[in-house]
Amino acid sequence: MTATHSTPTSTPTAREQWASGLTAFGAVMLVLAGTLNVFRGIMAIAKDDVFLVTRSYVFRFDLTGWGWVHLILGVVALLVGFGLFSGALWARVCGVAIASLIIIANFLSLPYYPVWSIVLIAFSGFIIWALCVGRSGGAGLFD
Repeated sequence: MTATHSTPTSTPTAREQWASGLTAFGAVMLVLAGTLNVFRGIMAIAKDDVFLVTRSYVFRFDLTGWGWVHLILGVVALLVGFGLFSGALWARVCGVAIASLIIIANFLSLPYYPVWSIVLIAFSGFIIWALCVGRSGGAGLFD
């Protein structure tokens, strides 16, 4: 006769559940920030008169140039945001880096669209917080 032994499946602890939830929050927020940056980039490239133009700004840069910066950052943020759902460490590191670049780009373009810039700076701050606080377990978020 053969005895069957079932190995108990380990249930995740509350700490692991919080870490997984924070990583999922960071992933969703990064996808949202990336989408908003893509739309902002398209707006700046296609129609420059949507934005406020200031003449005495220290970081003088063409609005179409800012549009390309935001569009590229948004596409990269979307890719990294979707990579975060796999639970990969590279995606967490890249997520913090991209969110930091989004903060810098939005700070530099504050005079052109101040409210939108402040919203994306706040989103990116939450992304950095969520990705730094959550612990990487090596498994995907939905495993």
